[in-house]
Amino acid sequence: MSHEYSPGWRRFSIAVLRPLLFGMLKRDWRGKENIPRAGGVIVAANHISEADPLALAHFVYESGRYPVYLAKSTLFDVRYLRPILRGTGQIPVYRDSSDASLALRDAEAALLAGECLMFYPEGTCTRDPDLWPMTGQTGAARLALATGAKVVPMASWGAHELLPYLKVERRGLAAGLKKGFHPFPRKKMHVIAGPPLDLSAYEGVPPTAETLRDATAEIMRAIAELVGELRGEPPPAEPYDHHKAIEQRRHKDEGAQAS
Repeated sequence: MSHEYSPGWRRFSIAVLRPLLFGMLKRDWRGKENIPRAGGVIVAANHISEADPLALAHFVYESGRYPVYLAKSTLFDVRYLRPILRGTGQIPVYRDSSDASLALRDAEAALLAGECLMFYPEGTCTRDPDLWPMTGQTGAARLALATGAKVVPMASWGAHELLPYLKVERRGLAAGLKKGFHPFPRKKMHVIAGPPLDLSAYEGVPPTAETLRDATAEIMRAIAELVGELRGEPPPAEPYDHHKAIEQRRHKDEGAQAS
């Protein structure tokens, strides 16, 4: 399967969004030179808000690439979004697929076609109460090992002040976030890209679950360190594990019911 898009739709998206983002947001951008100017590349970033895709896309475009996101397949069912997403070459992810490699086949085709693929390894906005990156899913590592594409770690900070994501425990930093869209005063988007990661230790190694977990852990560590650089503080020694937290709450609730 080849990767297709409409140059006209891409030009339209740039004409609309670029001036809007320049006018609406202030910028603190670092490391644009770390984005390869050609060839398939995976940009792996943290996810703190439903607004950060626009901040990251702006950064990547000004670095010389057009960003292609993996988006939930349900978004492609929305009447007014469908032509834009399809036309600009965004990629649907079918989360109900029983085969992870099949679910990412369109992403692999895009990388082989030389696209700049934007990837959130966490799979969703972070549930860490202090908004640090969580443990990651293995899709980015799987794609990198399958295609040989470079992985560029990226971090952003500030989008949570513009549009907070509130499906998180109301403690820590998340406790101070207020529901809604807050464009005033004008927010600053901090974005930093690190150099491509060296994943050569995994080349030629069978993509077992352990291999993919180890490669994913390296990607997430690099992202967390960049987030720490933006925040001016070290990241936690162990990333927040959302699935483990859910399991612990379930056991706690079951224990409370039993008593």
